[in-house]
Amino acid sequence: MDDATLLAARAAILADLRARGLADAEAVSMLEEAMSQRRWWVGQWPDGLTYAAGLVAQDVQDALLDAGRRWPECRLCDADGPLHTLAIEPDLGGPDPVWVCEEAGAEVAALGELG
Repeated sequence: MDDATLLAARAAILADLRARGLADAEAVSMLEEAMSQRRWWVGQWPDGLTYAAGLVAQDVQDALLDAGRRWPECRLCDADGPLHTLAIEPDLGGPDPVWVCEEAGAEVAALGELG
């Protein structure tokens, strides 16, 4: 298994959590849990490594939402509009996952490069 790719995915997601002020203990624990599950998943399906980074980001996003937290909130759209989050595309998480605003139909940033 390619641990370097998984560690790079972890670093990118952690950078995006930090960029939006959510790199607290709870979110990092969610990230670690998602990493553990996807590490197992990649062990079962090595070709899935290409998709792991985006899928881990989606896993963390889902876990945060289950805990009542939105991440990452869209900053692209008008502040007067409804609050919404960005999504990872492509849906399967890779290759080269990016955050997009589905409301505006616009790419916001590559995974790991949220501002």
